Parts: sequence; C-alpha cells; structure tokens
Amino acid sequence: LQRIGLQLRATLENITRLRAEGEDFRWYLKLKCGNCGEVSEKWQYLRLTDSAPLKGGRGSATMVQKCKLCSRENSIDILSQTIKPYNAEDSEKFKTIVEFECRGLEPVDFQPQAGFAAEGAESGTPFNDINLLEKDWNDYDEKTKESVGIYEVTHKFVKC
Repeated sequence: LQRIGLQLRATLENITRLRAEGEDFRWYLKLKCGNCGEVSEKWQYLRLTDSAPLKGGRGSATMVQKCKLCSRENSIDILSQTIKPYNAEDSEKFKTIVEFECRGLEPVDFQPQAGFAAEGAESGTPFNDINLLEKDWNDYDEKTKESVGIYEVTHKFVKC
C-alpha cells in the first residue's frame, strides 16, 4: 500500500482556485503494474464516481485492474479529501492537488484535460470548462478588463 501525490505547477495570471471540478472529473493517468512493471499504453481515467469491488470482499477501489502481462489484480483509489485547489500564491511552485492510494497500480504520467475550473483572482469571476490539454489556457475577465491565463502546466508524482 502506497500513497502517491500528484503535484501540479503552473504560472497563473490574474486567476486563482484552479481545481478539478465535480465528482465526475477525469484524472487521465498512465498506470504501471507494481509487480511486473508493465505500463498502460493508453490514457486511463479515474473518477470519484467510479467504484469496483476488490476480490474476496475486501471493499472497493476507484479502479481495479488485472495486469495483462502478469495477471496480478491491482487497484488504485482517489483520496477525495486530498483534492485541493491550486491558488494564485502557488503560482510557479509545485503543489500536491490530489493523492492516490495505490495497491500495485501506480500512476507514472498525468495528462490534464477538460473539467478544470478557476476564478478571477481579484474579481471572483467564475471560469468553468477549462481544458489544460495544451498546457496553456487564456481568457478575458470582463469585470477587471484583464486577460487571465494558466501557462506552462507541468506535473510530477511524489511519495506521500
């Protein structure tokens, strides 16, 4: 059993509270089997709304997966209480925005896509449906007559 944190780093312009919005937010990951080291070719997503039973009635996990290579049953859980917003004061620093509990299934890559939300740092103007696939996003805040943006999005995984 291992806890792994996903850290985000970005440059925020006039924006704060960048966050994964909603229970159905998709965390796109590449996952590695801790037993044989096989890494998924395709991006797979985890959502808080997903749940699968563990073998032998040991509860459930966000994702339960049998390794194609070694047939080991592995699982991974999103720890919902660890999901945090990335704020204006976090700009240009790494901050853990979510933690995963890993039982043999370990995230090795992350691709931010749609479903992020944020708000104007001064105005509180809501910005929804932010897609960070291009690692850059920008818009205009009517209230403050300023451009807003999220730039140079990058990430790393850390052991918690």
